[in-house]
Amino acid sequence: MKHILITGGSGLVGQQITQLLEKKGYEVAWLSRSPQGKKSFLWNVEKGEIDPKAIEWADAIIHLAGAGVAEKRWTPERKKLILESRTQSTQLLFSAIEKSERKPSTFISASAVGYYGFNTGTALVDESSKPGSDFLAEVVMAWENEVKKMESLQLRTVLLRIGIVLDAEGGALGEMLKPPVAAPLGSGDQWMSWIHIEDLARMFVFALEKTTLQGVFNAVGPNPATNQQLTKEAASAKGKPYLGIGVPGLALKLVLGEMAAMVLGGNRVSSQKIQKSGFEFEFPELKSALRDIFSRKS
Repeated sequence: MKHILITGGSGLVGQQITQLLEKKGYEVAWLSRSPQGKKSFLWNVEKGEIDPKAIEWADAIIHLAGAGVAEKRWTPERKKLILESRTQSTQLLFSAIEKSERKPSTFISASAVGYYGFNTGTALVDESSKPGSDFLAEVVMAWENEVKKMESLQLRTVLLRIGIVLDAEGGALGEMLKPPVAAPLGSGDQWMSWIHIEDLARMFVFALEKTTLQGVFNAVGPNPATNQQLTKEAASAKGKPYLGIGVPGLALKLVLGEMAAMVLGGNRVSSQKIQKSGFEFEFPELKSALRDIFSRKS
């Protein structure tokens, strides 16, 4: 496998995966609505358009595309976009692969630990645990069901249920450390299953290269932390003041609406399955992961 096609390649995770793949000698192309600069092929999910040459070119596809879950308040229109940007993009890829005479051998898709529900308490959940019944859980289930159809085309299919990605350039850390003083959310006792962005990129490449790997795997680090622990350690690593009094849940609900459930709840997610398959974390501990992130980006 030398040609790797990526959807959502311009995002934080996509860029990290692209850099790692190119460093290892792979040729990478992105599917993009406005191809320019980097090697890319045209696609437009809303119009159901995709350049068939992209599928013929690809030895493997890494599928990351999807509207940001935490970027905007969850209006009915936004919720529809969050769902359909994932399901319809996967359906478009399936249709294009099915029609193509030359098919990729491997399909690796992002998924999310939101599968387990907004709040699973202190229980350690793994890939065999039951799905939740809230909005995000329903989105992830619908998304994964579309991805699993790739198996009917004889593609080796891997789904990585991603937790909270730690990176200084954006995502959860950027939001947590945006106020002048860092503080936990709600009680601060809710579990956050995090992963260093470099480990996540390495996990996608591991899934690509380990040709016996198939199915669903949690893409989280081996040591989940509570919201309070993560906020306190992040503030320390960033050199920012920390206040141990949590932001009231009611205030978060007023500001975020339904989306508040996502930050007031939490999941303690197991990484045992991917580790038993041979993956080794470079950043298994929260303190060293945060120290690395902020020292590299400073």
